[in-house]
Amino acid sequence: MDNSGIMNSQPRLTIDTIVDWLRHRGGGMYGGEAVTQLEHALQCAALAQSAGAAPALVTAALLHDIGHLAGDGNDEKHPHGKLGAQLLGGLFPPSVTEPVRLHIDAKRYLCSTDPSYWSGLSEASRRSLEWQGGLFRREDASAFILQSHAGDAVRLRRWDDAAKVPTAITPPLETFIAIMKNVALQAEQTI
Repeated sequence: MDNSGIMNSQPRLTIDTIVDWLRHRGGGMYGGEAVTQLEHALQCAALAQSAGAAPALVTAALLHDIGHLAGDGNDEKHPHGKLGAQLLGGLFPPSVTEPVRLHIDAKRYLCSTDPSYWSGLSEASRRSLEWQGGLFRREDASAFILQSHAGDAVRLRRWDDAAKVPTAITPPLETFIAIMKNVALQAEQTI
């Protein structure tokens, strides 16, 4: 394990592995919600795309919960945002990995700074907030939003919360695979 308590034994991800996980592990229900992991991921990515987000942020929206598909299921011990960012780090730039890493803290931030945000959270999201650390104190919220990519994490968080509609129609996974591959290729070319 590293200093954050995240297991280092995870293999380096490839696009093929990610697609396999989404297709074969994404059929399970998403927490206490009425959508599957894959439906949630596709809805989140579609919302990002509809909002005109950059391809890297669309990719982050699609993959923000990849840690759920990779981990041991114990989000309290191995937070899925941190695990997901760690797993994606060898393949994608910080414009993907940092919003993924920060999306849980973005919920804590929003609950602390937007009084109407809490009332819009699903019951499952309200329950998970407790073991995710609860609301930020004012100084923690101020420090959070100053971090690089925190603004994108907040945008991602809002799409995350809205991406729980059982009847939503989204583009197919193949649409987002193409975007994901392009973002990974661009990151590889800059190394």
